[in-house]
Amino acid sequence: MHRSIGIAALFALVNSAQAGELTPYAAESIELGSFRGVTYYTEAQGTYKLITTLADGEGGLPVRFETILPDKQRLTISVPGKLGQRSQVLEISRAGDKVVLSRPAATEAKVVTQ
Repeated sequence: MHRSIGIAALFALVNSAQAGELTPYAAESIELGSFRGVTYYTEAQGTYKLITTLADGEGGLPVRFETILPDKQRLTISVPGKLGQRSQVLEISRAGDKVVLSRPAATEAKVVTQ
């Protein structure tokens, strides 16, 4: 019960965005297929720490990803689609003092035969 209240409170504090520039300490709501979550970053002395938390639906166990995002680097999070469907992809990149959330084109899931 406490976990549900904490997650609900976190989601109440976030903005909803799927593309655009992030600001430090301001969580953005993200969606990848049935996975929902938030992403935000902190900045201290030129180090950008990115934190993303996702869960599969409301009842799914949350999973948190944390990384240091150096300048001119990016992080890609993807959820594979079913056969013949596109994957859901989210990219978070850093360029100088800007951190940008974007949705690059995804590829379809295909069976590879030799």
